[in-house]
Amino acid sequence: MATTVGHRLAALRAEHDLTLATLSEMTGISKSTLSRLETDQRKPTLELLLPLSRTYQVSLDDLVGAPEVGDPRVTMKPRQLDHGRVGIPLTRSIGPLQAWKMIISDPELHEPRAHEGYEWFYVLSGQIRLRLSDKEVVLRAGEVAEFDCRQPHSFSSADGRPAEILSLFGKQGERIHTRAAPPNRS
Repeated sequence: MATTVGHRLAALRAEHDLTLATLSEMTGISKSTLSRLETDQRKPTLELLLPLSRTYQVSLDDLVGAPEVGDPRVTMKPRQLDHGRVGIPLTRSIGPLQAWKMIISDPELHEPRAHEGYEWFYVLSGQIRLRLSDKEVVLRAGEVAEFDCRQPHSFSSADGRPAEILSLFGKQGERIHTRAAPPNRS
């Protein structure tokens, strides 16, 4: 059986060797309200729990028995992809949008492919050569590309040195919308 807030409050009062009258004087909460809190006959509100938390010198989380928060970090293992690329998934599950950090070293533009989906990528470092249908562009750090994957496409390192990108890919053709401030025109 889980310990209730009332049980924790009663245990803390006993641990501090306080009477209901003394605790009432220390917190400004009536004896009857304290008694009803300890027997779970009164719902604990923030205005009642704050003075009790200060008196007992415990956090509100400890007072109400809040669950511990787990580690929020996402740690995914790098994967070897085609053409010597390394991909690090940044999303835990496969969903409509997937996020990847990719390291691209191969300078060779391979045969363009087309498939369902929509891709957006941001160049973190280095230079990326992107072939999209019959156009070819070089993107540098800080630049973004967004395209429909049904167009034949291929990308590689523009200079043979490793380049890093942050890639968002939607298998169902979702577009990623980026907002940028208009250029400052003096």
